[in-house]
Amino acid sequence: MTSIIDIEIGTSQERAAALLADPANNSRWMEDLEVVAPIAGELGAVGSKYRMVQKEHGREFVATVVAKDLPRVLHLELDAPDVWVSITDRLEPVSARRTRLVSMEIFDFKGLLQRALGLFARHRIKEAHRRHMEAFKRFAEGDAAARRK
Repeated sequence: MTSIIDIEIGTSQERAAALLADPANNSRWMEDLEVVAPIAGELGAVGSKYRMVQKEHGREFVATVVAKDLPRVLHLELDAPDVWVSITDRLEPVSARRTRLVSMEIFDFKGLLQRALGLFARHRIKEAHRRHMEAFKRFAEGDAAARRK
């Protein structure tokens, strides 16, 4: 299953990319995220791994930074017992103070039961993806406003 969210953010491409690519920021904009903890490598560097634990139910993902071509592209993979997710975020400048973010998440559910459940949860998964990207937009725009003061 694939989910694509396309939004425009009121900050520069470089700043949006820096904020998005730093896993230490994740719990500042993902309302459902409780913990980001390094596992291997320098946090956020290509090849690094870190744990992401959700607040509700303590669900855990292991995130791996697969590729970074900042300020244009960030590619992560998330792995959990029941699902693997590939995330590719592309950032394009609209102007000096506006950035277009196209976030694509590809879900591969593990096991027949999980695949069936994934079909029924499609709408909720896409809503959660949109909620995360909108939350990032608010975070990045708040940062931009604070930097202008």
